[in-house]
Amino acid sequence: MRRYFVPVNHFHESSVRITGEDAKHIQRVMRMNVSDQIICANNRGDAFLCDIQEFKGEDVHVRIQSRLEHNPELPVRVTIVQGIPKGDKFDTIVQKGTECGAAAFIPFRAERSVSVWHENRWAKKQRRLEKIAKAAAEQSHRLFIPDVARPITLHELLEFSESFTYKAVAYEEKAKEGDHSEFPSLLNQMKPGNSLMAVIGPEGGLSPDEVGQLRQAGFRSCGLGPRILRTETAALYLLSVVSYHFELSANASSGSRL
Repeated sequence: MRRYFVPVNHFHESSVRITGEDAKHIQRVMRMNVSDQIICANNRGDAFLCDIQEFKGEDVHVRIQSRLEHNPELPVRVTIVQGIPKGDKFDTIVQKGTECGAAAFIPFRAERSVSVWHENRWAKKQRRLEKIAKAAAEQSHRLFIPDVARPITLHELLEFSESFTYKAVAYEEKAKEGDHSEFPSLLNQMKPGNSLMAVIGPEGGLSPDEVGQLRQAGFRSCGLGPRILRTETAALYLLSVVSYHFELSANASSGSRL
């Protein structure tokens, strides 16, 4: 069933008004009819089963049938701080990372980032990335659309990191050394409701100076398994491990005790 994120001010007591691109998608792409069912989410943690009541010009009016109780969000809030990669790799990271449960994405101007995102072009790029995040959140039936922040420097990253419960930096030298214990140890300490900032370097990795400053600020350097991952793969691997630890493994353990 199709899910659409609708601005909260378009929700009323028992109805929702859908406008813009979503209304066009319902009418022209999906070719839905009156009484067809959809899901409307308000990006505040609520999703509702609705049925189409009428089409008024370009708008679609639906009636709320019931509130959905299923919560597909990760039990911990993971923010991916990604060293700016080349080409359209950040698009892929946002799309697939949203599907894997990321709460937010922050582009990071790392020393070894080849691509330069100019401030005067950022607004257009951000709109595209937010559109990608919205579509991916709808496809994966999320309750929230991940935030896509503006690019930040290392200094800004270190300041912002102070608000997180836990902090990690993916460091390939840890993987080369065969040390794979730090990330599982960190996850074992985390509890539902905690927040994690995870820093991932660009194609050339993070510099020793960057890693040193991150460590001084309380980041734990973690290897992500025995293989060296591409920058666009690392975030997805990390999110998948978090999902397994808090969702799949936890459910399997509780089921075995019944």
